[in-house]
Amino acid sequence: MLTSFAKLSPAIAILLIAPTLGGCATKKYVREQIEPVSARVSTLETQLQATDGTAKQALAEAQAASGQAQQHGQRLDQLNGRVDGVEQRLQQQEQRGKRPRH
Repeated sequence: MLTSFAKLSPAIAILLIAPTLGGCATKKYVREQIEPVSARVSTLETQLQATDGTAKQALAEAQAASGQAQQHGQRLDQLNGRVDGVEQRLQQQEQRGKRPRH
């Protein structure tokens, strides 16, 4: 009987110790491990929302500035046409020998 017990004792010891070695994480442990990560994620989400708002505002301002630049460019084109017309008239008057009136 002693030989049977000697043969079974390592198996019994393994069966008694095995559940403590593998162990499942408790809910409390998991919460403790996830809490710092969750806090960081929340902080990053807040920062991301603020950055997104800033980017959207910058985009709106850039689009408004682009529209204004386009309008100013069109106005400059109109004025350039008028200046070209005035220069042509001045050249024509100079070629005729007339001086422009002041």
